[in-house]
Amino acid sequence: MTLGARAVVERADGRVLLVRHTYTPGLLFPGGGVERGETILSSLYRELEEEGGLRVTGVPTLIGIFSNHRIMRNDHVALYKVQPGTWTSFRDPIGVEISELFWCDPKAPPDDATPGTKRRLAEIYGDAEQGLHW
Repeated sequence: MTLGARAVVERADGRVLLVRHTYTPGLLFPGGGVERGETILSSLYRELEEEGGLRVTGVPTLIGIFSNHRIMRNDHVALYKVQPGTWTSFRDPIGVEISELFWCDPKAPPDDATPGTKRRLAEIYGDAEQGLHW
């Protein structure tokens, strides 16, 4: 089994952070795989620093754990929400892994946001029922 951690990071104006990787198409929530010896939260904090240039200063809220087997057999994604005022920006993450940071209206995500990202936004900020699959 593999496990990933991603976050819906909110700004005070209601926009949420999406990132574009240099190695895969589409915009998605920052995050990545939980490495050996890491907890889900320590992985989330590390990934937010690496991909978003953000340092979490509060406690994120778990939204859910989703099966991602359509993309990778026996993979799961833990999705958290990071509220405004519970994170700080400390560096520019653009470089080898991340090519763009994009703050979007969660009710109108960009066309090239990944399908899983769009589903989660519709569930959290719209009236879509929460699914079980990423």
